Parts: sequence; structure tokens; C-alpha cells
Amino acid sequence: MQEKGTISIHTENIFPIIKKFLYSDNEIFLRELVSNAVDATQKIKRLATLGQYTGDLGDTTVEVAFDKDKKTITISDRGLGMTAEEIKKYINQIAFSGATEFVEKFKDAKDANEIIGKFGLGFYSAFMVAHTVEINSLSYQEGSEPAKWTCDGSTSFEISEGSRTERGTDIILHINEESEEFLDKWKLQGILDKYCKFLPVTIKFGTKTESVEDGVDEEGKKKWKSVEVDNIINTTSPIWTKSPGDLTDEEYLAFYKELYPMSEDPLFWIHLNVDYPFNLTGVLYFPKVKNDFDFQKNKIKLYSRQVFITDEVKDIVPEFLMLLHGVIDSPDIPLNVSRSFLQADGNVKKINNYITKKVADKLAELYKKDRKVYEDKWNDIGLFVKYGMISEEKFAEKGKDFVLLKNTKGEFYTLPEYKEKVKSIQTDKNEQTIYLYATDINKQDAFIQSANKKDYDVLVMDSPIDSHFIQHLEGKEEKTQLKRVDADVAEKLIQKDDAFANLLSEEQSTKVKEIFEKAIDNKSYSVEIEGLNPEELPVTVTMDEFMRRMKDMAATGGGMGFYGSLPDNYKVAINGNHSVIDKILKAESEEEQTKLAKQSFDLALLAQGLLTGKDLTEFVKRSVGMI
Repeated sequence: MQEKGTISIHTENIFPIIKKFLYSDNEIFLRELVSNAVDATQKIKRLATLGQYTGDLGDTTVEVAFDKDKKTITISDRGLGMTAEEIKKYINQIAFSGATEFVEKFKDAKDANEIIGKFGLGFYSAFMVAHTVEINSLSYQEGSEPAKWTCDGSTSFEISEGSRTERGTDIILHINEESEEFLDKWKLQGILDKYCKFLPVTIKFGTKTESVEDGVDEEGKKKWKSVEVDNIINTTSPIWTKSPGDLTDEEYLAFYKELYPMSEDPLFWIHLNVDYPFNLTGVLYFPKVKNDFDFQKNKIKLYSRQVFITDEVKDIVPEFLMLLHGVIDSPDIPLNVSRSFLQADGNVKKINNYITKKVADKLAELYKKDRKVYEDKWNDIGLFVKYGMISEEKFAEKGKDFVLLKNTKGEFYTLPEYKEKVKSIQTDKNEQTIYLYATDINKQDAFIQSANKKDYDVLVMDSPIDSHFIQHLEGKEEKTQLKRVDADVAEKLIQKDDAFANLLSEEQSTKVKEIFEKAIDNKSYSVEIEGLNPEELPVTVTMDEFMRRMKDMAATGGGMGFYGSLPDNYKVAINGNHSVIDKILKAESEEEQTKLAKQSFDLALLAQGLLTGKDLTEFVKRSVGMI
């Protein structure tokens, strides 16, 4: 048997296009060829199950091998195999049935995944790294003869008699000069670990050395010896392919450690399993989220029939769920088309909605099942829940039932519970309920204590996302406003009709204002004389709630960049009813007045953590002199 021919392509040569556009992602040749070998193996198993193949299945391990001297990589399987006619049909014709459309549609493609697989081109990814490819195959069909196909990366091919004596196929790649990096054990091991770790058929790549017990020595201690064993790449039945009822918590945790070896244990997990209206399996884990904006994204791995595809899943998984870790496996996700098409695809949207619902249902279930346990985990999951409510309307609708607010006393409340708790005391004269919050309970302690003296409750909002969540709450909760506890003096945070009157005369107020403006000597601070409780501090420095909040949002990428570039401006509230102000007015000299005013102002800055550097040093020296 000897035959030469030309692959029927009615357009320009396709091989240079494959090399050009796929070069940056050339490692996926191994994913494609091993996947094809697994597919052929699964098909022969299926035929055996159906009774259409009655021969001995034997060892169905797929083997990957390389020869550095011969510069070859070989992928061998004991699957269906092919006759010469089938090679001509599947390799020469069907694989290129879409070639004309392919060249027209994808000549401007940037991403390898836009091309591979879309037109049955998976096999031809071999030419990204090989100058010549051989197929050596023997079909499972009785009486078949082995066949060999050779192609040098042009449209010419040759078919001759093969040498294979067992059912199955060898794909032999003769590696080109530019791709000799792949003739390396660790390089190939890395690619196989990445793409083939959970394939459903055993994959062998050479051997490895293991230590095994070898009896005991004279002292009765265990002895060990080194043995060479098959280096098996994969776990053929990962947990997402099993029923949740058949799995233990230990198995879920062990799988998590396999995926993320250096991570802390997750908080909990969700097992996904749906076969209508799309096929989807997987396990998503809630990690312990650190309280910062470094959201360790790209931790969810996307598989298709247990073949790893990518860890960039932002079109399939809602943005806020990118905080999760784990695996999603679906053959229904259009993997090999452009991202714009992926976003528009109906299945992708359905999967996105399904995952959102499953996560919301799991959180609601945890909350209802054991609120105390849920509260204990809130510090880890609160950031995630708030992020979801801000960014996803459907999640926000469900999330309002299990989002919690935590106050400075460490108590937790649902949204309705908190409204009920504070509305009688914290409703202002305009019938707005005011929620007070702190972003740093240590720095803002003086303000928290002032609020507590008036029986006001103060929430803790100290995550980087809370400035956005506050905006969200104000938009959703009727007649509700949130103010940071240091946005004003306690008397003015919640405006009531029974405010304290300023006991200073107009002339005295003007004089006090002049003294402080001279002492402060900074246009960023505007001085106002207030009628406040005599027990409050003589001077309080605050920043307007709106301005500070916009700055906080700008700092966390909330699209408020304009505010982030504005200079800081503060309000200096002088408590006209405090004895220190009376002392300043009665001071014997202008110098003494300025000194007392500056000291009072610096104390207010100190309470806000705003007194630093040279000003702090001078304050300390002045304080020592006044003792």
C-alpha cells in the first residue's frame, strides 16, 4: 500500500496560518492530541459496552513519550484506530471541510482559542511545533491492516503500510528547530499537569522514582527503597464527576488542596450539577478572603469534558463570583470562538445566572441552618456578599435576606433588624433614619464614644468595598442615610429639634473664629463656631460625608477619580459651650490665646490621626512645656 496525494484545500495554504496565529499558544498542541487519544479510547470502551466490539480491551492507558536524540514526541493510544480510508476521510477531508471559511473568518484572529477546534483543526495544531507528523494506526475492525500517514506541513501527504500490531494510534511529531524547548521532561510534565490532570482515561508519561517500605532494620525501624513506577499524570474520576451524596467533607478538602496546595482550608463549597437546559458540573469553594482589594481572581478553572481550557472565566462566571475557587466543567460553553461571541451566547448567560442562583441559595441555606456559625464566618464572606450585591442585581435581591451589618460591639443584624433597632433614636427631624458607621474603630474611638453617649449605635464598615456598599444601601433602603461617625460632631450627625444653643455672643464668636484661624493658618481647614454639649471636645476636626465618601470610592476604583484628585478640606467645629473656649477668651495675651487654640486644634487632629511629622513633634514639645 503506497499512495501520495494532496489535501483538498480550495484556498491558500492553511499551515502557515496555523503556525502564525497559534504560535504564541503553541503548548496546546499536547492538549489537543492527548484529548483526541482519550476520545478514541472512550469510543472503543463505549463500543465494548454496547457489544459492538467483543475483543479484549486490554490496557487502555494513553502514553506520552519523547526522544531528545530523535527529536520526536509520541502520543500513543489503544483506542479505535483508523484504516487508511478513515485516515483519508477524517484527517484529509473532514478536518479541512471548513478550511475556506476558516481562512476568511479567522485570518485576523489574535487568540489561539478562537481557532483550535472551531473547524476540527485540533489535530493540525501539531504543526505548530512539528515539521513532519506521522500517524501510525491499526483499526479495531477485524481484518484491518495497519496504515501510516505522513505530512510535512504542506498540503501533500503520503499513505503507506503501517507497522502497528495492536489496535490504536501513534501520533509521532518530528519537532522543528524553533520548538525544541518541548523536548524536555519538565516542560512536557508541566503542560500535561496543566491540561490533562483530570482526563477520564489514564495518561502515562514515563516513570518516576518512589520510596516504598522495605522491611525493618536491626533496631526495628522501617527501611525504605527506591522503585521506578509509572508516572501517571491524572486522576480519572475527579470529585465533580461524582454524586455529592457519595463524597465526604474530607474528599472535598483534599481536592481543594490538590488544586491550591498552599491555601488555607475553604469556608464551604457548592457542588454544581445540572443537565438541563445545559450541561454543567463543578465544585466552587468559598476561600477565606483577605480584607483587601487584591481579590485573587482567575482561581476558577474551566474544563470541557475534563480537559482544562482556561482559568479566565469572566464571561461565564459573574464578576463578583471571581472571588471563588474551584472547577466548572461544561461541554456546552462555546470555547473556541471569539470572546465577543462568547458573551452573546445564550448558554453562557444561562450558566452565569444558574451559578449566581446556586451561590445565593447556598448562602441563604447556611444562614437559615445555623445563624451563629454564619455570623462566625461573616468576616470572611461579608466582603464577597457585599461585592455581589453591588455588582449583580439578581444577587442583591436574594442577598438582602442574608447580608449582615456588624456594629462596634460585635453584634450582627439583618437589614430589617437593624432598621428596627435604630429608627426610634436615630431618626432626624426630617424623618430620615441615620446609620452611623466607623471605618477604623481605633482611630475613630473618640467619635464612637461621643455617639454612644447619645445612645447611638455605630456600624463597622472597614472593608475596601464598604464605601460602595454604603451607596448601595442608601439607594435600596427607604428614608435611610449613612454617615461616618467622624463626619461631624455627635450633636450634628443626627439633626434634632432639641439642639444646644451657642452661649457665646456674636462678638465672642467672631473673636474665637479669628483666634483659631490665625493659630491654624491653613486654608484647607474652615472654622465654624457651634452650640454643642459642654461635655464634648472643645474642638473637633471632620470631613464632609459626601466629599470623604467620594474620595474613598475613588481610592478603590469606583469611577470617582475626579474627587480623588481634589485637595482634602476639613471642617473645624469649635464648641462654643466648652470651658476651654472661655479660657481662651480670658487669656492674658494674644500669644497665650494662640497657644491654647493651637493646642486644642492639635488635640483634635490627633484624635483623627491627622497630626504627623513636624506638627506632631511641636505638639509634644508644647505639651511638655504646659505640664
